[in-house]
Parts: sequence; C-alpha cells; structure tokens
Amino acid sequence: MDSLHRAAPVTLSLLFLFAFLSSSSFVSASPEIQILNAERRIDLTSHVIRVYLTLKVENVGKTPAPEILLAFPPTEVDRVALLKAQAAAGKKKKKTTYLPLDVNPKELPDAPNGTKYFAISLISPLGSGETATIEVLYIKTRSLEPFPAEISQSESQLVYYRDTAIILSPYRIKQQVTFVKTPSAKVESFTRVEPTKSAGMELKYGPYEDRPPYSFSPVIVHFENNNAFAVVEELVREIEVSHWGNLQVTEHYKVVHAGARHKGVFSRVEYQSRPSLSGVSSFKHLLLRLPPKVHSVYYRDNIGNISSSHLRTDLRKSELEIEPRYPLFGGWKSTFVIGYGLPLEDFLFESSDDRRYLNFTFGSPLAEVVVDKLTIKVVLPEGSKDPSAVVPFEVEQHLETKYSYLDVVGRTVVVLEKKNVVPEHNVHFQVYYTFKPIFMLAEPLMLASTFFLFFMACVAYLHIDLSIRK
Repeated sequence: MDSLHRAAPVTLSLLFLFAFLSSSSFVSASPEIQILNAERRIDLTSHVIRVYLTLKVENVGKTPAPEILLAFPPTEVDRVALLKAQAAAGKKKKKTTYLPLDVNPKELPDAPNGTKYFAISLISPLGSGETATIEVLYIKTRSLEPFPAEISQSESQLVYYRDTAIILSPYRIKQQVTFVKTPSAKVESFTRVEPTKSAGMELKYGPYEDRPPYSFSPVIVHFENNNAFAVVEELVREIEVSHWGNLQVTEHYKVVHAGARHKGVFSRVEYQSRPSLSGVSSFKHLLLRLPPKVHSVYYRDNIGNISSSHLRTDLRKSELEIEPRYPLFGGWKSTFVIGYGLPLEDFLFESSDDRRYLNFTFGSPLAEVVVDKLTIKVVLPEGSKDPSAVVPFEVEQHLETKYSYLDVVGRTVVVLEKKNVVPEHNVHFQVYYTFKPIFMLAEPLMLASTFFLFFMACVAYLHIDLSIRK
C-alpha cells in the first residue's frame, strides 16, 4: 500500500511532464541567447528553501541583448518570496566583484502552459559574441509537503520536495548540473534521471549536455526534516516614535507549526524524559534577534506574563530566547505579544532637506521563520506632516490616524503590508516626515494648563460662599 502512495505523485508528475513537453518543446523566448553552463544548488536544510543559480550566458545573435529571462512553472512562481541577481563585473586581486541587477516580472504572450518569467536587466547590453556570468538567488516557501501528513509524538517528520532535474529555461543550455542538499543523510527515496549520484547529504543530477529550451524532467525527493517548521500566520509590529528620546516596539504574533500534523495523545512525561526521541519534529524555543541597547523587554500571551525567557545583550546585538507555555507540534498554534524599548538616537536622523527619518529593519526578528502576512505600523509624533516610506522592495502602503493620551488631532501612522516574508527581507527601510519643534511643547503646555485650571478652580471654590444664609 505504501508503494502505491509513493508511485501516485510520480505518475502525476510524468503526466504533467508529457503535457508540458508536447506543447513547448519548440518554443523559445529569445534564440539569440544560449546558456553555456548552468549550476544550481538547492538547499533543503530548512523549511525555507534557498536556490543558488549560476548562469554563464552568451549572445549568439547579431543584436545586443539587454536582459536575461528566468522561467518558472505557474505552480511554483507564487511560492517565490524573494529573487535577487548580480553580475560578475571583473577580477581584482584574484577576487571577482559583483554588481546587483534589477529583477522584475515580465509577461510574454506566447508563454507555454502559463510559464511565468522574471527579467534580469543587464548593466549594459550583451553584445554579439560576448559572455556574462550571472548569480541568482531565489527563495521559496511552502514547498515541502509532509508525507505522511500525520505523525505521532515519537515519529520523525518526512517531507516531499518536487522540482525538475533539468533546469526550466527559455534558452538552450549546453551544460548543466543540479545539487540538492538535505538536512540529514536519511533519504527515503528520490527520482533518478541519469546520471544521478547520492553521497551523504547531497544528491547530484547531471551533468546534462545540450538541452533544448523548456526541457523539463520532474523529480521527487522524500527525506527526513525535523527542523522547526515555524510559520507566523500574522505579525503586527507597531513602532511608536517619541521625540522625548524613546522608541517603543510592540509585536503581536500568531505562530503555527506548519509541519506534519500531530496525531494521538501528547505525553509531557515522555516528552521530558526522552527529549532526543520524543517530539523531535516539535519546537519549544524561539529566538529573536533584536537591536543592541534594548530595554524594558516583556513577553506575554492571553493568560498573562511569561517568565520563561532569556535576554542576552552586547554592543552589537541582542538575542531574546522565549519559550511558549507548551511545545508546538504539527498544526499547533501559539499567540503572544513581545514589547521592548530602544534609544531614539540610534534610529532617528535628519536628512539634508531638514526632514527627519526613521531607519529601522523590515521583516521579523524571529530567526528562520516565514511570515504569511506582515503589517508594520510606524506611529509618528503628533504634528508630523508629509510622511513617506522608502522600502527596497514592493509593499502595500497607506496612512491611518491613532489617538493616544493627550492627543488633540491624532498621530499619523504609516502602514506597510507584505505577504510571504522570509529572513532575507530583514533589511533597513526609512520613513521620512517633517516636524516642527514647537509641537513638542503641546503636551507640556496642555498638562500645565490643566493643572493651572484645576488649581484656579480649587481656589475659587474655597473663596466663594455658596450658602443661602448671609
């Protein structure tokens, strides 16, 4: 019965392969480009899959080529969270330097079977007969399928990974090879596309010679992966800026274990007495990498404060290790809130045009997690005008208004939203705004006026005779 279950996905993949090849074998996006050598390395050691692709391309046409196209199957492109490219610029002291390249989605009218494309814009068009080396990194999420889908407390987690041994490309590839790295040497099965080699924690597909455009050869790797499949379904980060010298950050988390679902009864006695064997696919600790000089750290859930946390700080970084009230198995969820303060002078600066800007990190401070939906709210001081955000990738932006203590007109809130966020999105972004220092006196004057009016009311009450008799 188990062999029948394993054969079913392979059969479906072969049917897809036949349909794909039958309609796309003779389609090419650009006959003027060919790939002399392609090397791909797929890292499966985590549930965040990183693919490193090195392409050596040649222009065999007569006209310059301004861009290089990358092709993805329609079912895979939605799982690509990040795609970056860089080109080798030259050699200095035996070290190759690289320059970043712009990457943007591109639509082609004759795309076979819904193939999706990304266009890598070259720094200068590739002339006839010229070659270039391009390094590509793309990160995929939700690409590991637990099989079996349910496991008991004492079982290890096995997952499927589906891909193609032949790199999908709109160009002819003269030579190519693919390396697949697994987290352990325990590989249950894998598809063979000769030549295929297996050694320890690495599979090698290829080298394959002279493959036509849109070649496709599906493979499935079934292996053990007990790493923490921690996924944040929703994260709301609120960064409140106060010109009185403090930056307050509050983060609301909804975390789920996205691996194989837990079946049966959970035994805490067995979990604690046999930690190396019981619950190997679960996780009970989460690590947050925070900025240095963090203070006033707290950690709580719906019940109240949680004391099982450890904070380590130094001059360069701070690490907060937290432990939920219970370990998380497949399908289990946890909701909690983390808050901390930071010195304002490390994150707020003035630009050359007399505007102020907040420089902070995007993404989640949790290590090696995927965030399905991230919302960042930057609460500016009351009186701030003309806010604008600069983020190095595409996000959704809008403005809100928040009322707090002693506010009159409310505080402007810059809201940034992004889906499918990975650790590589933890880069700096800026929020610019204008602010007149006179507005800093609004709250002190309001407090002084309130106390003065209260004092005058007390004095008037003591000196006024409200009795009927004289």
